[in-house]
Amino acid sequence: MSFRIGSGIDFHQMVEGRDLWIGGILIPHTKGALGHSDADVLLHAICDALLGALSLGDIGVHFPNNDERYRDIDSKILLKHCMKLIQERGYKVVNIDSTLTLQEPKIKPFVPQMQETIAGICEVLIEDVSVKATTTEHMGFVGREEGLVAYATVLLQKI
Repeated sequence: MSFRIGSGIDFHQMVEGRDLWIGGILIPHTKGALGHSDADVLLHAICDALLGALSLGDIGVHFPNNDERYRDIDSKILLKHCMKLIQERGYKVVNIDSTLTLQEPKIKPFVPQMQETIAGICEVLIEDVSVKATTTEHMGFVGREEGLVAYATVLLQKI
């Protein structure tokens, strides 16, 4: 059996007047993530991890931020496309481990729904999707609520 590990990271600014999408879920908050797409930092990090595991470039290669086709696109569509690329190469997801870094809002109440959404797209069990969160104790751009960060690691297995 062949296994491949990929890691991904994504950053987005937090601004007023935008929705906050994390893990495919709309999170109520006074600020949202700024980006060309819906700016779902978690799904973007997972996309990069999937692509990286098979040396397929990064999310910017597949979905350039200067391409109007992707303006305000739902990042679940991007994740589905990345999964298609993985499956076309004969791989499946074994598990996903992710960490969100944001000061506010608290996302714990939304984690089960995020896991369910990600698991459904990635065709794994909910317990194979880990979503954790931490703050920076009010330090740096994350602590000042100027931005948020997501990290993701995936394990793929050759089918």
